[in-house]
Amino acid sequence: MRQAAPDFADSRLLLLDSITEIRPEDRGRVIVAASHAGVSAVAYAFGSGALCCFFNDAGIGKDQAGISGLGPLAQQGIAAATYSHTSARIGDAMDAWAGGILSYVNDLAAAQGLAPGMRVQQAVFVALT
Repeated sequence: MRQAAPDFADSRLLLLDSITEIRPEDRGRVIVAASHAGVSAVAYAFGSGALCCFFNDAGIGKDQAGISGLGPLAQQGIAAATYSHTSARIGDAMDAWAGGILSYVNDLAAAQGLAPGMRVQQAVFVALT
């Protein structure tokens, strides 16, 4: 599902239950996706022109598969972070918005001031400023 966050006036924020829902018109937006941040998933964001993307870390997994897309997103010029799988459900972007807590950030996100331990809502505000 594609939706705006309730009680958040900035239309540049978009909540996606799956990163596969990203569209060309989402250029310049901050995306809170409820997908994992593995390379196969984040590839949907490549070339999107998103300002920043947030993903579920999916418990990290074998060989850090759940966060393996953070580096490639930075190479694409996209700041990105994951929120902990214990703070929000996979597949539910509204839950990520309501309770997500950052677990990992790529270099571009860190340069913007995003850091593990931040709430997703706080990180979105930072990414938009």
